[in-house]
Amino acid sequence: MTARECHFDVLGQLPGLRRYARSLTRNDIDAEDLVHDALVRAYENRASFRAGHNLRVWLMSILHNVFVDRTRARRAEAQRLARLGELVEQQLAPGQDQHVRLCQVRQAFIELPDEQRAALHLVAIEGLTYTEAAATLGIPVGTLMSRIARARAALRTIEDNDFESSTSTTKGRCLRIVGGWDAPSR
Repeated sequence: MTARECHFDVLGQLPGLRRYARSLTRNDIDAEDLVHDALVRAYENRASFRAGHNLRVWLMSILHNVFVDRTRARRAEAQRLARLGELVEQQLAPGQDQHVRLCQVRQAFIELPDEQRAALHLVAIEGLTYTEAAATLGIPVGTLMSRIARARAALRTIEDNDFESSTSTTKGRCLRIVGGWDAPSR
């Protein structure tokens, strides 16, 4: 054991560190965490301890600095959360409605005739151009556009029926149309 190790008796300082940590945090569990973090920081910075100086004062100052850092971090996190809370909608629509709605749209899509479903899937979901989708299906582009128009019209009837029966909170929410004859071809 070297002379430097004799002066670095951290275990003898634990009772005082725990008392000071309990005084700062007012909670036994938080105090233990604080002492632990302070000891880790002291171990990482042990080279900065100068022989002949008071180890107790050095450890207490580290513990205090860790406490201040934690307090600042918690305060900053609380401010970030408060600002985030201001940005988020104050009231969220229930998630079940969207799930039910998605199930209805999925079912309506599945019930489309095969040729309409295939054409709409290739253009709206896979993102193919009309020319690419028509080549994939082996049909003329005009036939593809006709099938997509009929598929969209069938899906719009669901939306129109739901729009008429919707409440004021959901009015205005409609299916988004992707591509098609009413938008430029890719």
